[in-house]
Amino acid sequence: MTTQNATTELQTGPGRDPSSAGRQNPPVEVHDLTVAYDQKPVLWDIDFELPEGKMTAIVGPNGAGKSTLIKAAMGLIPSSSGYTLIYGKPLDKQRRNVAYVPQRESVDWNFPISVMDVVLMGRYPHLRLFQRPSREDRRIATGALEEVGMAEYQNRQISQLSGGQQQRVFLARALAQDAGIYLMDEPFAGVDAATEKVIFNKLQELRSRGKTLVVIHHDLQSVPNNFDWVMLINLRLVAFGPVAETFTDENLQKAYGGRLNILSQMVERSRQQRFVREQESE
Repeated sequence: MTTQNATTELQTGPGRDPSSAGRQNPPVEVHDLTVAYDQKPVLWDIDFELPEGKMTAIVGPNGAGKSTLIKAAMGLIPSSSGYTLIYGKPLDKQRRNVAYVPQRESVDWNFPISVMDVVLMGRYPHLRLFQRPSREDRRIATGALEEVGMAEYQNRQISQLSGGQQQRVFLARALAQDAGIYLMDEPFAGVDAATEKVIFNKLQELRSRGKTLVVIHHDLQSVPNNFDWVMLINLRLVAFGPVAETFTDENLQKAYGGRLNILSQMVERSRQQRFVREQESE
């Protein structure tokens, strides 16, 4: 295996498949994943296992294959080879345990649908075929909207919201699903500062409840302060492991090449600030 994994204790947490208790299966395993467009590889031989109850950032330069990685691992786009296991089981047996927040740019915001209807989609994995959402499902959806400060907009058309509000609604949809694993594709892209704070706070709360989170992220400076693990990719897996061990200048240079000088300085400054805060809190 090409990953640089560290040993972590895996235990049963909220949202986890109870049948997997005691088996020590990681939340997500991706093996030998390769994706090609028109016979040109855009991801090559990716292997990793996610630690449970941690928040992982996926970082890399534009065009590195970050979004492709999540979509292929979720089976949303075809792969040339490889497979995904969720708590040791095939993905199609565990979809209700995986919530996905797509890029805002990939969504047709002109589709005539209300905010409540979008959030109720998070309840569909819990319903039987042709079953309509119940009063309880609506209560859960309303609660999810309240968590992200969007309850007053539940009857509004999704196209009438700002970019930050739309992102909050998609986070609410994921919360309504009550999954064990949350995969988020650039949830902070193009949002206002207030929405960014809401999303980060909610992700940290989910982590405190034992959920496993994966976030495609572009702000390298914020990685040391907000994430537990980091995955650096650039068509291949460059490095993967705990932030303190993996988010190094050497690995960043491997992933970004000569474009990283200023970013490296920002990351080092952020790391020093974090160290000072930890010292002051002792």
